[in-house]
Amino acid sequence: MISVCMIIKNEEKFLERCLREVKKTGWEIVAVDTGSTDKSVEIAKKYTDKVYFFEWVNDFSAARNFSSEKAENDIVLMIDADEFITGFDKKKVEEQISKNKGKVGCIYRKNSYMQNGEMMSEIESISRIYDRRLYEFKGKIHEQVERKDGKKKEFYDVEIYTDHIGYDENEIDKAKKAERNIKMLLKEIEDNGDDPYMYYQLGKSCYMIKEYEKALEYFAKGISMTPDPQLEYVQNMVECYGYTLINCEEYEAAMQIIDMYDIFAKSADYMFLAGLVLMNNGKLKEAIEEFEKAKKCKKYRGVGVNSYLADYNIGVIYECMGNIKKAEKHYKLCGDYKRAEEGLKRIKRLL
Repeated sequence: MISVCMIIKNEEKFLERCLREVKKTGWEIVAVDTGSTDKSVEIAKKYTDKVYFFEWVNDFSAARNFSSEKAENDIVLMIDADEFITGFDKKKVEEQISKNKGKVGCIYRKNSYMQNGEMMSEIESISRIYDRRLYEFKGKIHEQVERKDGKKKEFYDVEIYTDHIGYDENEIDKAKKAERNIKMLLKEIEDNGDDPYMYYQLGKSCYMIKEYEKALEYFAKGISMTPDPQLEYVQNMVECYGYTLINCEEYEAAMQIIDMYDIFAKSADYMFLAGLVLMNNGKLKEAIEEFEKAKKCKKYRGVGVNSYLADYNIGVIYECMGNIKKAEKHYKLCGDYKRAEEGLKRIKRLL
């Protein structure tokens, strides 16, 4: 019924773990190698006899579409070598796919990465299941599943949960990857014209390597093109823009962001950002209100924005205000969060 397709290149570090979990689904596996010089092909052949080769042409969509063409089934799950299935109910997943013919299935992916010496995580919904007769990948980089006939896509959720560790790289590898991506994204814009999604991805690539001024330029360009705020990436772009303004110490400009997008007000991520912006503008009471609102919100992407991260920032505010008892209360609500533990040690002598 379903074929799991992937493109690989020098993935020996993660591929074995990835394929070991995919194999448990019982679905066909198709692996397309785009020029590995390590043991990736050897590892892939341990799990499937459907291993093919594709000459790399600086086009991720071309490689992905080639892999789906080699599948026996029309329903395709596209996965990357650094993504590992952690939660899966085969019967339920196949029922969800059967009930949503012609739509694009979105699986859940947890991204983990280091930021300022701290391990952070976020959970996103990504478009990965589709009927190859109706859909194909488009875009040379940060490719998206699009209908072949150009009609509007419809989405549904599929209960497949994955961990993604592709962002957990050392600084040298991050810089190389970002440099490659930036060149490809700029070429995509040069060839096909301005696109807010491409500017969003350019901003993220620059943000990843802490080139905040450049990231600010790209996020602002993408937002200025007024993309549909219903698209999931648009909210993330607005939030990334807000965080970039904070990193650039453009605190007053960041205030405009939280005033412009009421449509995102039900998201814990947006409420948390609003709290940070207000906090950096000295509006401490209002910041506490936003963090408290975030704690009540069940919808979130960033792990902790509706729990320990919100309580930590409330604790910091109360500590700054001299309300040590309330600071202690909120630090304790953070559990074993390291920065909260440091806060408790800091205020212990004042209690």
